[in-house]
Amino acid sequence: MSRTLILIGLCIIVIGLFWPWLSKLPLGQLPGDITIRRENFSFYFPITTMILLSLLISGLLWLFNR
Repeated sequence: MSRTLILIGLCIIVIGLFWPWLSKLPLGQLPGDITIRRENFSFYFPITTMILLSLLISGLLWLFNR
């Protein structure tokens, strides 16, 4: 349990350090992301981005558990 918490903490630190470069990636603006904008309403559903991140995280977890 403590090893898992340490790994999660380290991942959060690494993401925080690389955030200026990660925010420049076009995640959230990929083809397949649903965006609806109306006069007083906006709806955003990043389905393609979620699938891509899910595959990336699943692949990383698979590598670490091997």
